[in-house]
Amino acid sequence: MPPFAAGWALFLDVDGTLLDHAEHPQAVHVEAGLLRQIEDLLEVTDGALALISGRSVEDLDRLFAPLAVPLAGQHGTERRSAHGALHRHEPALECLGRAAAQLVRLTSAHSAFLLENKGMTLALHFRRAPELGTLAEREMRRIAAALGDEFELQAGKFVLEIKPSGKDKGTAIAEFMAETPFKGRIPVFLGDDLTDEYGFDVVNRAGGHAIKVGPGATHARWRLADAAAVRRWLGEYLAHCGRLTAAHRSR
Repeated sequence: MPPFAAGWALFLDVDGTLLDHAEHPQAVHVEAGLLRQIEDLLEVTDGALALISGRSVEDLDRLFAPLAVPLAGQHGTERRSAHGALHRHEPALECLGRAAAQLVRLTSAHSAFLLENKGMTLALHFRRAPELGTLAEREMRRIAAALGDEFELQAGKFVLEIKPSGKDKGTAIAEFMAETPFKGRIPVFLGDDLTDEYGFDVVNRAGGHAIKVGPGATHARWRLADAAAVRRWLGEYLAHCGRLTAAHRSR
């Protein structure tokens, strides 16, 4: 793992990184201890911490309440800066509505599928029935192709997602890094899924630290085993920052 250092900007994926995956996206829960950890990390980084997720901004706020954290939702399609400004890349929602109607029919025919309509993206989960992955990919490719160039298909762990083209976790991190309090810091991004590889590429080009969570091929240099290991490592980083602060005060 990279040696701890001052001046980091922390970018954290949520599902599979901070939290263990659940069968249903709404079944996860953020423990009070993790909320305190995020709050402490915001303090030691002078606010240079952001959540980078496929979830919507609204859903992230619900999970991490009462904290108001800088975050990017729906794979960078929407983003809230450290100063509270909300940026949205608005797709043609009428087209997305027609796609959603087709997916509702698909999930009605196959109850193991789970459709998640996040507002600007559509996610089809098949974690409950991995054997339906081939069917899910065929149908999602067909629906995405009919939407034209404005939308693209994004694969993840037991999920396929139709999302606006041109935005991803990498573009979100790059946008944060152009703003205070992130600007001039060393980016550190932790993620577990295929969608996080875009972020790893941006962080690598910026000379930062990309950390893959769990198994699988990756562009990240470093790796942690699972979400529990991530939380322990972040705790160690907080302890390191505490020692630096104590040493500075003793001078």
